[in-house]
Amino acid sequence: MRLKPNHPRTGPANHAPKSVARALSCSGLFLGGLFMAALWPTDQAHAEFRVCNDTANLVGVAVGYRGEDGWISEGWWQLPATTCATVVPGPLQSRYYYLYAEDASGSGRWTGYTNMCVAEEEFEITGVQDCFTRGYQQMGFSEYDTGREESWTVQLSEKPSTQESQN
Repeated sequence: MRLKPNHPRTGPANHAPKSVARALSCSGLFLGGLFMAALWPTDQAHAEFRVCNDTANLVGVAVGYRGEDGWISEGWWQLPATTCATVVPGPLQSRYYYLYAEDASGSGRWTGYTNMCVAEEEFEITGVQDCFTRGYQQMGFSEYDTGREESWTVQLSEKPSTQESQN
């Protein structure tokens, strides 16, 4: 598996666009930004499917879900040690989501019983049938029943296992 620095849908974590940074550096806008930040609720939850890497190593993550055109698997997100990433932004549309992860050092995998397709490079694959004949690999993904929640977080711990703990 070759890990990409960031998935195109999420971009670099915790970095504001340069135009925003320049605008906030202007004194009038900066003070206005501070005022707005004081009024903004800090405990407001974001709707998303997140994965947190609670290990000491870099982990590559792939996600699977039911889309409009059928089953979708996509990856790779690079999660450095003790960081989190949003792998499905916005309110969750499905009840079940699937996750596969590999420790970049080769010392562990988080797997499950649901087979989906993955690729060596960054990918978005429609369908879970005939992975090998279509030029992909097949991996076992863990199933997460979100119970129709709008947000869900999976914690990857130091001991990779099948059906890793959730929420």
